[in-house]
Amino acid sequence: MVPSRRGRPARVPAVLALLAAVAAGGALAACGDAGGLRGAGATPAAQSPARLWPDLTPASTPAYDIGEVDNETVQGVAVPGGDIRRTDPVAAVRAEIAAHPDEYEGAGAPYRETADRMADCGGGAGSGRCPVLRPYYRDLTGDGRPEMTLGFRLLPEELTAVRVYTADGDRLVRIMSYEDAVSAVELAGRTVIVRSPSEVAGYEYRLQWTWDPDQRAMLLTSDEMLRTDDGGRHTGRPSATPTPSPAPSSAATDSPSAGSR
Repeated sequence: MVPSRRGRPARVPAVLALLAAVAAGGALAACGDAGGLRGAGATPAAQSPARLWPDLTPASTPAYDIGEVDNETVQGVAVPGGDIRRTDPVAAVRAEIAAHPDEYEGAGAPYRETADRMADCGGGAGSGRCPVLRPYYRDLTGDGRPEMTLGFRLLPEELTAVRVYTADGDRLVRIMSYEDAVSAVELAGRTVIVRSPSEVAGYEYRLQWTWDPDQRAMLLTSDEMLRTDDGGRHTGRPSATPTPSPAPSSAATDSPSAGSR
C-alpha cells in the first residue's frame, strides 16, 4: 500500500491490472480498425533560400525617402490633462490643413474640397457633411493609455487619410500617417491594418503598422497583396484578432473603424 495525494490508500495491484486490461483491449481494437493512420504521400524536400549575386555590394543608405518614421508634434492642438479623448479631432485635421496649404487651399490644390467642407464640422467629427470621420481610441503603444485613430476624406479625390495620434503630456503627437483609396481599416491588438483595392483583379493590398518604442512611431511592418473571393470579401485575416467591442459612442470607443471609398 502507498498513500495517494489525498492521503487515502491506493490499491496498486488493482490499478495495474486495470491498465493492463485497457491496453490489451486497445490492441485488439486496433487489429480490426479500418480507419488507422495512412500515408499522405511524399513530402517535398526543404530548400534553403538561394542568395543571388553574392558579390553585390550591399547598400548602406536608402535610395528614396519613403517616410518610414512619422513622429511630429501637432502645432496648436492641446491634450487637456493628458487625456487624448478630450482632444478635438476636427482641430487636429484643421492643423494639418493649415500646415499644408498647397494641398488644401487654392483652385489647384488636390484636396481643396476637404478644406471647404471643414465648415460643415460644427457638429463634430462624423456629423453631417464633415469630412472628418469618427475617431477611435485604443492603446496601441502599450503604455496603458489610448491613442486616437482618426480618418478623414481627401476630396474631391476618392481617398481616405488615416492618422494615429498619441499624447505626450499635453502635446498631441502624430505617430502614423497614410492615405490611399482605402477599403477598410482595422485595429488588431496594437496594430493598424489598412486594406486598399489593387489594380489586379481579385487582389487587394494589406498594409500593417506596428508601434516601435525605439522610433517612437508606428512603422510599416508588412506590405502584401492578398487574394479576395468573387464577392470582394477578404479571404485572409489579420495576424492578430481584433477585440470585439460595443458599437461606438460619441464619447469614445475602441472598436475598429472602416473608411469607405
